[in-house]
Amino acid sequence: MIRWQQGVALIALAVSASACSDSATAQKKSPAPPAVPVMVADVVQRTVPLQVNAVGTVQASTTVSVKSQVAGEVREAHFTEGRDVKRGELLFTIDPRPFETALRQAEAALGQRQAEVSQARANLARDVANQEWMQAQERRYRELLDKELIAREQYEQIRTNATAMEASVRALRAAEENARAAATAAQAAVDNAKLQLSYTRIVAPIDGRTGNLLVQRGNVVKANDENPMVVIAQVSPIFVSFALAEQFLADVKRYQAAGSLKVEARVPNQPPSAGTLTFINNTVDTTTGTIQLKAEFANAANALWPGQFTEVTLTLATETAIVVPSQAIQPGQKGPYVFVVTGDSKVEARPVQPGRRLERETIVSTGLKPGERVVTDGHLRLVPGAKVDVKTAKTS
Repeated sequence: MIRWQQGVALIALAVSASACSDSATAQKKSPAPPAVPVMVADVVQRTVPLQVNAVGTVQASTTVSVKSQVAGEVREAHFTEGRDVKRGELLFTIDPRPFETALRQAEAALGQRQAEVSQARANLARDVANQEWMQAQERRYRELLDKELIAREQYEQIRTNATAMEASVRALRAAEENARAAATAAQAAVDNAKLQLSYTRIVAPIDGRTGNLLVQRGNVVKANDENPMVVIAQVSPIFVSFALAEQFLADVKRYQAAGSLKVEARVPNQPPSAGTLTFINNTVDTTTGTIQLKAEFANAANALWPGQFTEVTLTLATETAIVVPSQAIQPGQKGPYVFVVTGDSKVEARPVQPGRRLERETIVSTGLKPGERVVTDGHLRLVPGAKVDVKTAKTS
């Protein structure tokens, strides 16, 4: 009896100990991990440009070195260096006095030659009248000779006088022609003197912006000197020259045949400038394997400046594609992947095939559908199946 009671007590003690052990185990179980805070973005399908990027150099559409066409002293510079000038605007004045004197001399010589022409014309008119009278006398005396009313010697004298007058008229005609030729030469000398005088006023040949003023008032310049007086660059419109690898040449020609191609140029601290592709060089550079292209920009705000380096984007066409923020794509041992947020606020690792990279986005060829959400920030704490807490970016 005592042994049976002792056995029951031992069983009761074992049951009690087992209950206490299960309670302690339950209390020691770890709680579920908290949701990982992440930022997400929607997977979208939209039209994206097919673009090629390059580095370009800004070039003035026209550059003119202004030189004097006559020698002389610079009397005045009528512009401020570094500012815009219009075509025909007065830039410099060369001392005109020597050229004014030359013009007056040429005009005086012209007046003399014109007087000589008038004198020769008057002499010719006088002798022509005498010739006509002598010709009439010759006809009358020939009739009298035919009727044997005068001696032959008398007729011969009249005929000789008429012949001499004809020779005199021919000589006067030649003299008149010479006088007229001399007058024409004198007129050419006057025109040249006027032209030389006009060269003392140097005007802008194009619209553009002036560079350094290289001569000052009082300097003596030579005609067509090697050193310019100022250089004018036309900056509106303006060109950007850039080079692409020859592998893009076929695409550029194909897309250009369908219509004009848009080009965007960007310089620091300036909004992008929009232009149009206008030139494809006719030869590939064999040393670099590139083809030179040029784009024209209106440059109304002077955002582009000759000599600048600029980032160039040539847009060939547009296409419809699925895009995600570039930071959503992560490198993995089996290739690129993204974390996709499922309907139960968990994530799954999805392999993707990235395509071209845009400014802040990347085209995804396979692996995603429009409307899905991908993680863009918070990847380090994520594992497949982890629960996430989607946060909204703060707007500043």
